[in-house]
Amino acid sequence: MESAQRHPPSPLRPPMFSGRLADRLFGLLARSAAWLTLGLLLAIMISLLFGAWPAIREYGLSFLWRSVWDPVKDEYGGLVMIYGTLATSAIALVIAVPVSFGIALFLTELSPAWLKRPLGTAIELLAAVPSIVYGMWGLMVFGPVLATYVQQPLQSLFDGVPYLGAFVSGPPVGIGILSAGIILAIMIIPFIASVMRDVFEVTPALLKESAYGLGSTTWEVVWKVVLPYTKTGVLGGVMLGLGRALGETMAVTFVIGNMNQLSSLSVFEAANSITSALANEFAEAGEGLHQASLIYLGLVLFFITFVVLCGSKVLLNRLQKNEGARS
Repeated sequence: MESAQRHPPSPLRPPMFSGRLADRLFGLLARSAAWLTLGLLLAIMISLLFGAWPAIREYGLSFLWRSVWDPVKDEYGGLVMIYGTLATSAIALVIAVPVSFGIALFLTELSPAWLKRPLGTAIELLAAVPSIVYGMWGLMVFGPVLATYVQQPLQSLFDGVPYLGAFVSGPPVGIGILSAGIILAIMIIPFIASVMRDVFEVTPALLKESAYGLGSTTWEVVWKVVLPYTKTGVLGGVMLGLGRALGETMAVTFVIGNMNQLSSLSVFEAANSITSALANEFAEAGEGLHQASLIYLGLVLFFITFVVLCGSKVLLNRLQKNEGARS
């Protein structure tokens, strides 16, 4: 009796198979989520193919370089929209990546402690601004400023200059490819800068302090230590911004001009994008070739996004192989 009181019976332990069952159930749920995502992706692609099939059968791949878009004559081509999407996204990246890199560099290496948190929060808040607000601001405020202080001076400066004059030709009204690209750059800067800042902060302090101890400047530490260590995250942030730029609709619709004809390659020329064309015309498009052509544009945008993702993966693999060769 005394030994029983000294050592009370232990509570019942759960049977061993319950833990194994939980592990199997968790693994099944994880695999199901992965397969569900893949299934949804395939379902979207198949539905786009079926919806776009009349246009694919009518035009084939020539749809990609046809510049005619005339719903009255029922003739369609996606060159103007594809060019507008790629041009505006390229301009956005050219502007946003250096600015985002500078923001991340300042917040992680140069900013005083009292400014780091409020400035980082303010930059992140820019991502919460609705895209339609960016579009309205771009049309009503930024557009006139761009026309007065950028377009008109550039046209006067390059008037008569071969190639460069054509590159800045067009009516200086503040809307067009350049305006849409700048608005997109402002929209994707918070995403790229936040990702870059976060990945810069995970660089071990020992590596940076060692480089500073050897006499490296701040730029040398960032270029030779931080960037090689965080290149995967940096490239992921750039791809995140590019994906946002490719898929943006409302802001681009306000400032790109929604013109389905492209008379020149000027960055001041009004054009159209895939997302803007879908937003403007899909609700009014009747069943037939018009609707199928719009879905074909969506399929092209899907393919562009897929190519961008594959290109980023290939670039990362080549960077890793080059590192292995150097080591």
